Amino acid sequence: MDISLYYEEKGAGFPLILLHGNGESHEYFEHQTAYFAGEFRVIAPDTRGHGRSPRGGGEFSICRFAEDLHDFWGELGIGRAHLLGFSDGGNIALCYALKYPDTVEKLVLNGANLTPAGIRRRTQIPIELGYRIARRFSVRSSEAKKNAEMLGLMVNEPDILPESLSALRMPTLVIAGTHDMVKRSHTEEIARNIPGAQLVFLPGNHFIAHEKPEIFNRAVADFLHGT
Repeated sequence: MDISLYYEEKGAGFPLILLHGNGESHEYFEHQTAYFAGEFRVIAPDTRGHGRSPRGGGEFSICRFAEDLHDFWGELGIGRAHLLGFSDGGNIALCYALKYPDTVEKLVLNGANLTPAGIRRRTQIPIELGYRIARRFSVRSSEAKKNAEMLGLMVNEPDILPESLSALRMPTLVIAGTHDMVKRSHTEEIARNIPGAQLVFLPGNHFIAHEKPEIFNRAVADFLHGT
């Protein structure tokens, strides 16, 4: 890896890695870090080009972020860990788990999607318009270039085949809000294609982990404890 990912760590015990969403940082998981640190070694990195992690050079993509995670995992000397990803972090977690399944003990996918078509159109249309505008000005503005890269992750990615999910054999929790920006049918498709996956819808929107941490943390804790 050509960069070092910034991360924050709290607690001790079996590792639990938290992956934030697009344009965010480890701070999104402030309520989860505090809650789970009493039992787990909670590790929350900033994805490449997000938060305090540098952009570095080369490709800026979900697959690249998954490879960054693999290198980061090795740098910390982690053998196996629980992996929880939110939104684009969930997409990174999916790509990572598909390529490195033996390192993931349990997988939690919160608001993930397989393709951009999984996002509700009323949410996706403004993202697509913003992407086009940012691309137009990216040659003259470094800020526009950065915005184009960020929005491009949601316009052009991910591209995960539903049938590929059958290779995931680790216990998996697919969790989303009842008013999530990811289509309910799409979330159900993800769960349906992962053998034995648990599917949970909690009252709330896409950002339920941050806005309603009590019910989110309880659902994740029950899953990690096997209840």
